[in-house]
Amino acid sequence: MRHGKKFNHLGRKVGHRKALLKNLTINLIEHKRIKTTLAKAKALRKHVEPILTKAKSNTTHTRRVVFSYIQNKEAVKELYSTIAPKIGDRPGGYTRVIRTGFRRSDGAEMAMIELVDFNEVYTGKIEKASTTKKRTRRGKKKKEETTPVAEEKAEDIVEDTTNEETADDNAE
Repeated sequence: MRHGKKFNHLGRKVGHRKALLKNLTINLIEHKRIKTTLAKAKALRKHVEPILTKAKSNTTHTRRVVFSYIQNKEAVKELYSTIAPKIGDRPGGYTRVIRTGFRRSDGAEMAMIELVDFNEVYTGKIEKASTTKKRTRRGKKKKEETTPVAEEKAEDIVEDTTNEETADDNAE
């Protein structure tokens, strides 16, 4: 029975699952963005977030703990030299999972998982979008339509009285 076991087993036994997540973690750290299935991306997020949190403090103990999860010297160097300084201010949520559609061969749902602080294009779009004004469908059009009509009627009334006065002056 699997009561209370909430993580995704990914259809693999323990050793295979640990090796898979370890390799995905190494690739994510080295490439900053990888494409995989949605289930693996979600499982990887749960696996890699605590590792990135530990990497924020650069001590011998945390390096050894992170190395015990990853077991790749180059990935640990990359993690502590480039990734940890960038994510130092962030309180959590170091990764982003973006769904990319379905795989053509077997129909598996694909996703791209990336480190949030290493996508300058996406973060630039967010800043640009937040500076734009929020538009609504209601309110403004009705107000704009009513005010010009009221002004035109007021101008017609004013023009009519001036024309009558000029006509009266010409008649005398």
